[in-house]
Amino acid sequence: MAADERPAGQLSPHDALRRGHWVKLICGASNQDLPAIADLCAVYGAAGIDCVDVAADPAVVRAALQGLQWLDQIGTARPWLMVSVSDGSDAHFRKAWFDPARCPADCPRPCQRVCPAEAIAAVGAVDERRCYGCGRCLPSCPLGLIEERDHRLSSDAIAELLASMRPDAVEVHTAPGRGEAFDTLLAQLAVAGVPLQRLAVSCGLEGHALTPAALGQELWQRHSSLRRWGFSPLWQLDGRPMSGDVGAGTARVAVQLWRWMQPLAPPGPLQLAGGTNASTVQLLRPEERPAGVAFGGMARRLLMPLIHEAQAQGTSLRYWPEGWRAGLNLARSLVEPWRRRPGMERPC
Repeated sequence: MAADERPAGQLSPHDALRRGHWVKLICGASNQDLPAIADLCAVYGAAGIDCVDVAADPAVVRAALQGLQWLDQIGTARPWLMVSVSDGSDAHFRKAWFDPARCPADCPRPCQRVCPAEAIAAVGAVDERRCYGCGRCLPSCPLGLIEERDHRLSSDAIAELLASMRPDAVEVHTAPGRGEAFDTLLAQLAVAGVPLQRLAVSCGLEGHALTPAALGQELWQRHSSLRRWGFSPLWQLDGRPMSGDVGAGTARVAVQLWRWMQPLAPPGPLQLAGGTNASTVQLLRPEERPAGVAFGGMARRLLMPLIHEAQAQGTSLRYWPEGWRAGLNLARSLVEPWRRRPGMERPC
């Protein structure tokens, strides 16, 4: 079944954007937990999401495709496959690191308690496969032993890598003042010659001395580059990055950013992200129609206990019927409220 073929009543990703029903799963730009990625893509794909967003890494893409191929086997249409890159230093493309030999023997390891990815165990160092760079462990260490390390794809490898991966979409993480770097990156994407359904641009206010009006100006600059290189935009408004599993307060930040940017952003669908969780849809007024939502930390954390239980049994969630049903119900509880919202056609 092709990417835009859907069973009767299920919208294509393009139509989901137009009607405000778009739902994306963010697997994490630095997440390399391959078995978990395969299961996450399969379960959320079966729950009806429109797109899965993964790191631009060959092994990660192969893991995502394993999950998407499972959807073929059960007769469910695949969501788009999106890969994430960055035009400069970005928190989404980092990993925590420390030398466990420097940890005191009696350390209570507060870093382990605060890590939502379970990338820090009772002993040893950070598991780089699971770390997705949220940064919560950095201030937790009483001795300041934890540091962050850049995990970005080098710019000269992007065109070759995308040509071999051939994703449906690409997301570029950008920041204020990086318009020239953004344009250079788009030139490299154009060289790859991969026909993209959308090019998503992820940017927000957090961490930048920026007003909504100034962010709007940055996005209009990116819009000029997108038009120059012939890409169709999707604006991902990053409210509070990598914090959706923290609580309802982060959802309010994401919704407020969308409200601010709605009259200021260039043409193209505006999607909520950064702090989004199950509370997000409840915070929107009935007449408010964002193009959709991206779920990251909360979506992953919701299923990780089942994924780990399956792994302990020597299998995956896809091949554990009881766990699959439980995981699918959890995924649907996050996705279906967005499907039930009244739709509204919009130019995309």
